[in-house]
Amino acid sequence: MRCVIARFPFDLFKAEVQDAMKGIRPEPLTGESVLIGRRHYPVKQVGEIITGQDRRDFTAGEVTRALGRLGFECSPAGALVPLTPVTPLEAASAPSEDQPRA
Repeated sequence: MRCVIARFPFDLFKAEVQDAMKGIRPEPLTGESVLIGRRHYPVKQVGEIITGQDRRDFTAGEVTRALGRLGFECSPAGALVPLTPVTPLEAASAPSEDQPRA
């Protein structure tokens, strides 16, 4: 599929993206993410690998749109459940979103 990322055209295929990400360890998730295989990768990391461009040259939205059109499942920032378990005490002491903050 032809797509434009950072004003450069690319012909991307789902299988080629999957092959490019094999053996690559996902960086910590701080923003938008994409599920490739069984791993969640930051879209900026994937964009850098599949385009060969610096991450500052494109936006996460450009890569998210391209990967979504290829059929990958993309998640917005903060949509994934944190990997660290929350204890009942931590859950009870966390500020509620319903309560106004001082």
